[in-house]
Amino acid sequence: MGGLHQGHLSLIEIATNNAKIIDGIVVVSIFLNPAQFGKNEDLSTYPQSLEDDIVQLKKSGVDVVFVPTVEEIYLDNYIFNYQIGEFANILCAKSRPDFFPGIAKVVFRLFDIIKPKIAIFGEKDFQQLAIIKKMVIDLNLNIQILSGKIIRENSGLALSTRNKYLDKNSLKIASNIYKYLQIAKTQVIENKDIETISIELKNKLQTNFNLDYCEILDIDNLGKITLNTKNIIILVAVVFKNTRLIDNLIIKK
Repeated sequence: MGGLHQGHLSLIEIATNNAKIIDGIVVVSIFLNPAQFGKNEDLSTYPQSLEDDIVQLKKSGVDVVFVPTVEEIYLDNYIFNYQIGEFANILCAKSRPDFFPGIAKVVFRLFDIIKPKIAIFGEKDFQQLAIIKKMVIDLNLNIQILSGKIIRENSGLALSTRNKYLDKNSLKIASNIYKYLQIAKTQVIENKDIETISIELKNKLQTNFNLDYCEILDIDNLGKITLNTKNIIILVAVVFKNTRLIDNLIIKK
């Protein structure tokens, strides 16, 4: 959606490496998608820096930058009735009911226009990544979905365009999210009780932030951990200084 940072550029590096393998080109879309913003969210103030973004993309060797208008994406007769399913009622979807239907709508439209063989999305928006993977399977789209790891500031704070809303002191406080996640990850690896870990993590987060959610789940289905769970993910979302921040840590056994 613009406001490019090193996290975005790391995805472009993955795209570039894969394009060389298949003798393809790299296309980057920049589109501030109104369909994924709910009422009273930051559509009108979302950080935009198109000229700087294009400079960065040129340096990264991108072949095509696609910057469509709202009218070009959402034609008068554009209808998209895809049902997200079980992911529509958990995590970010609870507090942002318009978000994932809007994501699915625009991503499908971009896929239809660009017709990629490979598409790359970041793991920071893990629920979004899971929904896009599911949509590709459900709709039988011939697209390989790859993911890129979370890129962090030196403090550990996950890079986000919305970090620009925070001043220096607020950024320092926000870095505690990652510190708390690391503590919880260590406790999971030590086989401590998941419910206890979750409660402790929630309490830590609530000391500095307004907590949206904090969940420790099975990474394969974003459901509760069972005896069959192989890998685990800790996901959190908070609001701090009117800025929504999300993060996660993956634990592979």
